[in-house]
Amino acid sequence: MEHTHKYSSDCGMNEEQKLISGSSSECGLNKVQKLVGGKWKLSLLWYMSENKRRFGEIRRAYPDLTQSMLTKQLRELETDGLLHREVYREVPPKVEYWLTDLGKRFLPILNSMYEWGESNLK
Repeated sequence: MEHTHKYSSDCGMNEEQKLISGSSSECGLNKVQKLVGGKWKLSLLWYMSENKRRFGEIRRAYPDLTQSMLTKQLRELETDGLLHREVYREVPPKVEYWLTDLGKRFLPILNSMYEWGESNLK
């Protein structure tokens, strides 16, 4: 199988190895892993791909996920630019999340991962 991507030797290096080799850039794989490396992040992005979701709706969809962990994962996705969070000033408070343009551009990758998992992991 021939690879069509540009291999970067930085992908396996830790920070000390990069300093020794004089490499300053981080490879794309490591950057993506930092963005979506949380236990629930891929699943949350997949769930959000259909439309806007309210916090309570997300909470109910993931009963095994604690509220604090859900908040942490959503905030990280927001900070990293994959999700937008909108707080509406009403009573009771309403908070909605949806994918940003960056998050939407990640969907084809997420879909490929889903398809790969369905066909290769029985």
